[in-house]
Amino acid sequence: MFDQIKIVLVGITHPGNIGAAARAMKTMGLSQLALVQPKQFPCAEATARATGADDVLAHAQLFDNFTASIQDCHLILGTSARQRSIAWPVLTPRACAEQTLTIPHSKVAIIFGREHSGLTNQELDQCHAMVQIPTSQSFGSLNVAAAVQIIAYELRMKSEELQVTPEGNLKKNSLVIPASAAAMTQFYQHLEQTLIDIGFLDPLKPRRLMRRLHRLFNRTQLIDSEVNILRGILTAAQEQCRRHKP
Repeated sequence: MFDQIKIVLVGITHPGNIGAAARAMKTMGLSQLALVQPKQFPCAEATARATGADDVLAHAQLFDNFTASIQDCHLILGTSARQRSIAWPVLTPRACAEQTLTIPHSKVAIIFGREHSGLTNQELDQCHAMVQIPTSQSFGSLNVAAAVQIIAYELRMKSEELQVTPEGNLKKNSLVIPASAAAMTQFYQHLEQTLIDIGFLDPLKPRRLMRRLHRLFNRTQLIDSEVNILRGILTAAQEQCRRHKP
């Protein structure tokens, strides 16, 4: 189960946080770590803070951009401490663990952003839901490694609960695997071009249309066959548009 869960750290500036996150992961049984544009890595300080989780660091994947880090994933959950201008489905750490572990055979990415600014809106647009850790209203600043520890703990607790449940506590539709991030990226590109072709979207004044459509389709968690149906509709709309052009 845990081999399918990838912890993605984006733009981490302090190498000690990478090491501490690796330690937090290993104590709970997680091993898949991905780093997007870390400021310093490899680094002796990261190894020192890992305190025995050197193997997690040694096998960490490095990526030049966020999109590349999630292309093989079917469920992408982004952590964030702040509300966004466009409302996003929000999960607690416990709900995050439940959703992650009740979709077997699919790869899941749980994303943690920069120490001072978190994830950008563009990065969050590629996530199916946002995970928020409840904190004090007077002081909500949480270290990124501490956040990883909280999520990893909830994953461990949920996994133990599933193992002792006779029925496995799996939903009947749990074998339906969502489309991968790569497939959704191609779909969104196709959708945007079709909306331009039919005159619904002005590329010079896009406003927030595509962001809202990202939110809509990410919330439904399309599967591959549904993506293929929608892309077939888009292709048919484009063909009709071309036929009726003077």
